[in-house]
Amino acid sequence: MPHPFLTLDPTGAAPLYRQIYTRFRTAIAEGLLAPGERVPAARGLAAELGLARGTVEAAYTLLTAEGYFTAKGQAGTFVTPRLDAKALASPRLRARTSADAHPMGTQASIPPFQMGLPALDAFPRKIWARLAARCARATTVSSMVQHQDASSALRRAIAGYLQVSRAIECVPEQVFITGGYRNTLDLVCRALLKTGDAMWTEDPGYPPTRELLHHAGVETIPVPVDTDGLVVAIGISRAAKARGAVVTPAHQSPLCVTMSLARRLALLEWAEQAQAWIVEDDYDGEYRYASQPLPALKSLDRQGRVLYAGSFSKVLFPGLRLGYLVVPEPLIGRFEEISRIFQGGPANLTQDIVAGFMAEGHFARHIQRMRRLYAERRQAVVAGLKSVFDDRLQIEPQPGGMHLVVRTHGSDSELARRIRADGMYAHAVSEWAVQAEPNPAILISFTNIPTESAASMLGRRIMAQID
Repeated sequence: MPHPFLTLDPTGAAPLYRQIYTRFRTAIAEGLLAPGERVPAARGLAAELGLARGTVEAAYTLLTAEGYFTAKGQAGTFVTPRLDAKALASPRLRARTSADAHPMGTQASIPPFQMGLPALDAFPRKIWARLAARCARATTVSSMVQHQDASSALRRAIAGYLQVSRAIECVPEQVFITGGYRNTLDLVCRALLKTGDAMWTEDPGYPPTRELLHHAGVETIPVPVDTDGLVVAIGISRAAKARGAVVTPAHQSPLCVTMSLARRLALLEWAEQAQAWIVEDDYDGEYRYASQPLPALKSLDRQGRVLYAGSFSKVLFPGLRLGYLVVPEPLIGRFEEISRIFQGGPANLTQDIVAGFMAEGHFARHIQRMRRLYAERRQAVVAGLKSVFDDRLQIEPQPGGMHLVVRTHGSDSELARRIRADGMYAHAVSEWAVQAEPNPAILISFTNIPTESAASMLGRRIMAQID
């Protein structure tokens, strides 16, 4: 006999697959199903309920996509281990509270379309655990007593990787290890900027960049973005003597356009003439699907005006809180001084694990696997969403990255709010703009949506917020 909580109403308004999905989710939240508990096989449950197998599989696919279930091949399907059941008790309230508190924040339970997250199900946990255990065993008494500079191996690994993958010629001494992008930008502000300086920022652009610069006492100059990237001429007209610019040339955040060669050269020329600094935020430049990843802006820099910021959050996992900054050689001494005063540096153990992961070739192989996986998932998610979207929502084709731009009619901020209230996630492009008036659109990630069918079911939930 099926579980009592799976009693269905064939005459109800909700489709049967949706009823199964809702009842499983409620059972988990109420403790009737515990994390790690095995659930009935789709074929067997369908037979017990007298339903088509596809109906049960549709519910299971949605539950898996949202993180409630974990499929383990022939071993069966299980309630996701270590799932916080209490946090799932009121998904609408949880999503609304978190989104209102900080729209850029994350949640303990990953909602569908959560941006900024790599495909966590494809991360090589066994390799990582082996390296972590080896590094932990190698811990010395001196490293336990005081923090030591463990970054030399990691700096060498990063410098070698960037020369091959991003065409950046640098030596390990130019690489500074940080606690992620925000920590990187804070380091730049302390080393090169002072209160009252002006910096160009992309409009629309990544909100935390403006927020951090503002709190550092730096004036932000919004510069519009078009299909060729940052409009350098407008930046010059608004603040020709600005101290610098923060740009995302490989894959503009959030519009996904790539800065053209002409714009890159114009930006470098302005920086040289104005003696300004360019911070290149290459947050997901590894992921390009129409062709090979483009060389970094830093690779064109012959005058030493570009500081290249990278992060492991998008390519490994955000919990690392690990990033890096490549500075021009004349600035090495200045950044060493500021780092010594203000930057404690990530934990030795974390740096050792990542250095080993890179040195043994796992990092490069992982990037290649993710590039193939994301190309597949991107295609599947686009197909699944298009199958249920009508002319009120259009997906813009993108050359790369980890999210989709979905054009809307009407208020994108209101649609994004409704999507978050339904336990999913979305950003409104209009909320990333300062002076620009971009066409309304929402931003959603595809990296953790495994199949076309899961995407189509989630797409129906999005459409329900419009109707």
